[in-house]
Amino acid sequence: MLRKTESVSGVCGRFCMVAFVTIVASLGAPKVEAIERYIVPDESAGGPFYARLERGFVHMTDQWVAVAFYREPSCVRANFNLLNFFDFANIPAIFGCPLTVHGLEIWKNGVASDTGPMQSKLFGNGAVPVWFVSVSDFNAAVADNKVTIVELASLSSLRKGYATFFEETLHPAGSARQTMLHISSYGWLEDGAHFQYQATEAGGALTTVRIKIQ
Repeated sequence: MLRKTESVSGVCGRFCMVAFVTIVASLGAPKVEAIERYIVPDESAGGPFYARLERGFVHMTDQWVAVAFYREPSCVRANFNLLNFFDFANIPAIFGCPLTVHGLEIWKNGVASDTGPMQSKLFGNGAVPVWFVSVSDFNAAVADNKVTIVELASLSSLRKGYATFFEETLHPAGSARQTMLHISSYGWLEDGAHFQYQATEAGGALTTVRIKIQ
């Protein structure tokens, strides 16, 4: 996560060392001496990523693939492979992309020595973009092991929505003792349908995905 008081060169060095997943502290964080807490976006601009779409951790059911955007979709680089999750090549410009979430980050020793936060908590700003595409369309798009925002936007099955409720708890790989991700959200699609989207990752594996569109 980029602290607004840091230099870009220092941030890039830390980001490029380890691909960490960002964000936010839970109230149940263990008490650690020298622990540091940062508010997103006031004290941290978030990590160099756009959306919750990562190779090996695609949130899909037998019918739908869900992609939630931490930053406005209009700010995603047209040729960026979303499966890579981190867009290191777009530092520092990516930090200027508006966040659709806010929250907290917990760092064990601070940004000067840690590769990433050990815990994080994110909440939606009221309209988190969530895109849904059919599994068949998505599989065709990623046949070349790449999917861009342009490809997603062109899929015939695409249904765009906005989560009026979005909450994510994250214990990132490389920083937390036990990795974990849990997303819970619901909202409305542009066509008027209501959706619910939940996903859980634990111990480096995707364990549960629930997508319901009514």
